[in-house]
Amino acid sequence: MKNFFFGWLCFAIIAFSSCGGSSDTAAKTDSTTKSSDSTNGVASVNPATDWKLGVQLWTFHVAGPFVKSITQADSAGIKYVEAFPGQPLGGGMKDTFGIRMSADSRAKIKQLLQSKGIQIVAMGVITPKTMDEWKQYFDLAKEFGLSYITCEPLKNQWDGIDSLAGVYGINIAIHDHPRPNAYWHPDSVLAAVKGHPHIGSCADVGHWTRNGLDPVECLKKLEGHVYGVHLKDIDSAGNTKAKDLVVGTGVIKFTPIFQELKRQGFKGMLSIEREDNWDKNVQDVIATRNFYNEQLSKL
Repeated sequence: MKNFFFGWLCFAIIAFSSCGGSSDTAAKTDSTTKSSDSTNGVASVNPATDWKLGVQLWTFHVAGPFVKSITQADSAGIKYVEAFPGQPLGGGMKDTFGIRMSADSRAKIKQLLQSKGIQIVAMGVITPKTMDEWKQYFDLAKEFGLSYITCEPLKNQWDGIDSLAGVYGINIAIHDHPRPNAYWHPDSVLAAVKGHPHIGSCADVGHWTRNGLDPVECLKKLEGHVYGVHLKDIDSAGNTKAKDLVVGTGVIKFTPIFQELKRQGFKGMLSIEREDNWDKNVQDVIATRNFYNEQLSKL
């Protein structure tokens, strides 16, 4: 009986110590993980390393073909780009950038990008009419290693393109052009997002402001669904014809925009899109790059 009691006592002590120690360790581990990896349940980000500053090649399209646009991006110190289908390639190639490029042109484009150390992260804005055309764009996106496709899809395509995006591992980022575009308001993008885990937003803060919307509030509505951003500035809010300005010189307040993106845990590309001063806007892109870097240093 004495031996039984002694054995039972030892078991109880060990069990109590083990449970208490395990619980304490788990609590500490959970607390450490939450404090280091997230803030209020949102994964923490370092904008300097988790964000990519790019340029939408539409910025340079008036000045020349794709080959020249890549050179201009490189001269501005930009290593990430958003291509747009339909841009003549140049450099002795007769094709335009897109799904109908020849194998030879594709190989030459890849060589050019590699020589400049530049990556195509996205392409758009596209609105394919058929699912077969969509598949060809996904094939092109996969070939060039894109992260997302910027588009304004037909509403009856939502299910199909979401399925393709899942198969290819390439997201769909819906762009917002000014009214009366179908996606001018974030609510219309949210309608497409519902039930479609691979559809999100390409947040064009300039067009939102043209539409009379607050970009920060729009971003909050789309939290968790922002795949890319178009950076532009304008001279007046609520005016769909507002003049395009160098980022940081117009009416848009960018500090709260960057703060909100950081709060959300955004990880993606912010594409500079300068739509004025077409023939000599490389300096405008450089000015935007400098403004962006200054803003990030304060986050």
